[in-house]
Amino acid sequence: MHSTARSNALQESTIGLYKTELIDHERTATWSGAAEVERETAGWVQWFNDTRIHHSIGRMSPVRYETLWAASLTAESA
Repeated sequence: MHSTARSNALQESTIGLYKTELIDHERTATWSGAAEVERETAGWVQWFNDTRIHHSIGRMSPVRYETLWAASLTAESA
């Protein structure tokens, strides 16, 4: 698969998660406006990157995994 196709597939998958988890299922009422959607989206993105546990990367958040990976690169070059 071409890298652009992988990138597009990842974007589509993430957008699908966002729409399923926040837009469709988290709300029983309608959104009050763009400001509310923007605020809730920012919270969802923070959760997705900082808090969400991902099983394929050792049951840690993406941010934690990247922090450990970057530290390992620094240790290797020292």
